[in-house]
Amino acid sequence: MFRPLRPYQAAVDAAIAVLFALVSLPYELNTSTSSSYDIGPVSAIPVVLLMAGALGLRRYSPGLALGVAWLGAIVQMGFGRGPGFADIAIFAVLFATATYGSRLVFWLGLASVVVGSGTITVYLFRWAFVGSGALSDVPTLIFVLLAALFALGLSWTAGALVRTAMRARANRAAQSRAEEQTVAEQERTRIARDMHDIVAHSLAVIIAQSDGARYAAASDPEAQAAALGTISSTARSALSDVRLLLTQLRHSQAEGPQPTLADLEQLYAQVRAAGVELRVDVDPAPRGEVAASVQLSVYRILQEALTNALRHGTPTGVDVSLAWHPDCVDLRVRNDVAPVPDGAERRTGGHGLIGMRERAQLIGGRLDAAAADGVFTVEASLPTRAASENPDPLERSAR
Repeated sequence: MFRPLRPYQAAVDAAIAVLFALVSLPYELNTSTSSSYDIGPVSAIPVVLLMAGALGLRRYSPGLALGVAWLGAIVQMGFGRGPGFADIAIFAVLFATATYGSRLVFWLGLASVVVGSGTITVYLFRWAFVGSGALSDVPTLIFVLLAALFALGLSWTAGALVRTAMRARANRAAQSRAEEQTVAEQERTRIARDMHDIVAHSLAVIIAQSDGARYAAASDPEAQAAALGTISSTARSALSDVRLLLTQLRHSQAEGPQPTLADLEQLYAQVRAAGVELRVDVDPAPRGEVAASVQLSVYRILQEALTNALRHGTPTGVDVSLAWHPDCVDLRVRNDVAPVPDGAERRTGGHGLIGMRERAQLIGGRLDAAAADGVFTVEASLPTRAASENPDPLERSAR
């Protein structure tokens, strides 16, 4: 496995390998051997080159570096050379196998610690005490084995700890990115929901008024003028709301006024001006201060329900009822459904219904919408106490 390195990292590793070889070679040339086929100081050259190569490859390919280090150790033992300065590279290679290696290389590094410790122990005794019978000194043998295990294992363990820290940091970064994406997605959904509520309702009123003005152009000029006035005021109000939303989208910290219960009368007036007979019943009325999130949700749900009545209902009338209880508010909007032409399919859902349910769920409420016997009914129950005690982001943006 080869890891991608930045150019400066590859250059640094290559420079370290070259410098290590230049520093190690004089020390290795002075290291004695115990081999019967000693070829002199020349035997130090392949050992230094292999160990320096392993050191240079440790981050680019930890597995390959481990193999090169083992090859260097075998060559060293083959020439009967004793421990030297070049052997320091083994510790860096073991550290890299635990830090950067794959799962297989990771465990191969641990196996190399165990096997290498045993090999070092046996070789040191045979190299230093050839023919002396020192291998029978069991306590010393055990001490050397434990020392080798500790030295090699410490390098591998340090790499494993760094690997764990790197993974934890990567997990924290991934979690942070996921949280940022979630917040951004929620903000986009909120902006899209608000945009839909504003634009859909305003366009529905404008379309209804435009149709009325066109039919009244010849017979009732005053009605035409009133319709055009309603179109103008509705368009200006929608433009102002859209600009506010765009400002919030550009500047995430920007805050602006949100619709409240006091704006419901203006909403009712727009629907009535579109030629729809609207009947509103509020019983019981709200008592005390109502949380901003509840006011906003009630307004937006009513706005979308009345927009659907304008677009898909009949002008016979729309019934709106609000019941403000101590712990919740019950909302209901009923309107007759316009007949569907033969061969056409009735649209059963859209972004508006999804948005209404989302608004209800945001403050812990519920909403149901369905058509039965030619009547479309929207029913919602929104908690008021929970919203007051635990305001959601919509309420915070309204403050």
